[in-house]
Amino acid sequence: MLLTVTDLSKSFPGDPGPVRVLDGISLKLAAGETLALTGESGSGKSTLLHVIAGLEAPDAGEVTLGDTALSTLDDAGRARLRREDVSVIFQQFNLIPSLDVAANIAFQARLADRHDPDWCATLTDRLGLAEHAAKYPEQLSGGQQQRVAIGRALAGKPPLVLADEPTGNLDEATGDAVIDLMLELVSETGAGLVMVTHSDRLAARLTRRLHLSRGRVA
Repeated sequence: MLLTVTDLSKSFPGDPGPVRVLDGISLKLAAGETLALTGESGSGKSTLLHVIAGLEAPDAGEVTLGDTALSTLDDAGRARLRREDVSVIFQQFNLIPSLDVAANIAFQARLADRHDPDWCATLTDRLGLAEHAAKYPEQLSGGQQQRVAIGRALAGKPPLVLADEPTGNLDEATGDAVIDLMLELVSETGAGLVMVTHSDRLAARLTRRLHLSRGRVA
């Protein structure tokens, strides 16, 4: 099993007391499988994604990637995991403004010591970015920036890709095109994908769906 989440709980400080955002979440994901996380705003979708990525520590429960339990890793170990085994696609793109398109796409693969120039060139072309390779993020449209973020996530061929509302800042037509490319490329690399989305239409395109409500599986 690529990803196993067991009885995960997470709370944040609130008034008058802690607010439980995740309440006993469990799930499994096999290599090559795609999973949509759906639910209303505040249901815990993004928090669950962040805990899986090691960006947030749970209060209880465990996240296991392959044979590695995240609870056994220190900060450096979790950072290494995000470099080598897990790629995160954020809604806000999070591109490096001082790097051009080609360098942004290659960035994570270089950190993981997995840079393959031919694969990066293929990604750049497939994502429709070949003519923009020397441009900087501020010179791109939102849809183009999101394609760069997808290319960066897939350049190192990680086992697991996490996407947090990857089309949330895009119009429907652009978002559909981006999702088409992402699912096609994820399938070709054999990665597992967990995608947070508020769209039932987009969720239906993935292998499975997990619906959250008030921090629990509905």
